Amino acid sequence: MGSFKGHALPGTLFFLVGVWHIWGSVVRYVHNPTAFRVQVWHPVSGFGGRIKHLELYVISIGSFIDLCIEFLYSTHLRFFVGGVLNPSHMNNFEHAGMLLMFFIFSVIVLLKEKTRFFPLPEGALCFIAAAAFCAEYLLFYFHSTTHKGLEGYYHILLVFLIGLCMLSSIAGALLPTSFPVDLTNGIAIALQGIWFYQTAFVLYGPMLPNGCKVRDNNITCHSNESEVRGELLANFQLFIAVLVVLAGTVASYVFAGSRYGNPDDSRLHIMQAELEQH
Repeated sequence: MGSFKGHALPGTLFFLVGVWHIWGSVVRYVHNPTAFRVQVWHPVSGFGGRIKHLELYVISIGSFIDLCIEFLYSTHLRFFVGGVLNPSHMNNFEHAGMLLMFFIFSVIVLLKEKTRFFPLPEGALCFIAAAAFCAEYLLFYFHSTTHKGLEGYYHILLVFLIGLCMLSSIAGALLPTSFPVDLTNGIAIALQGIWFYQTAFVLYGPMLPNGCKVRDNNITCHSNESEVRGELLANFQLFIAVLVVLAGTVASYVFAGSRYGNPDDSRLHIMQAELEQH
């Protein structure tokens, strides 16, 4: 059994990074489609370049804080009991390992950008990001096999979104000029953040479906019909989340095209369309 804060914090990080990734991908594409390349992170312009690496700092600081909460605060520094790892905190150890992967990813990218120690190509960074998502995927996959009922169903849907993040990161390394791949990665990350929040509000907050309740630190439903109704509600919630993110993506594309689009590219597309008609 998790907690509201334990899902809201990573949800906030994933959502912010995902939305920024969508925006950065759209702006770069509408500005110069022919020169578009997949990127695992997007710099922040302005302020004299002082906040250029803000996204990487958000990932590194956020994952480190969450790591400390899972590994230090939640365990109360009781790592071992009777000479073995504390069995009552194995869940915290698993989450800490997953968060460590994202922290390592952000540190490697920062070192690559700020030093000469890691002259890695973008494709290698995509594979490192995919490795972090793979660690998260394995963690929540096995969570979904041990969590039963409605709680397990919400985790299964989360696993699907994490898998999409992992696959789109791998595709970014294999298809380095693909705008759809880069955009899909941002959409998947944003959806993962939304679903963390949705899980927090439903399972650990005020949106628990009728007929289900928390008992002995587990979520139980009065009947099979109540559990099925909760799962159908989860499907509807995921559909709404996908619809909202896609609508936001289209709106950002329209806005970015009107503000950052290259007029020469637009005229070129019109000329090509006219030639095809003739």
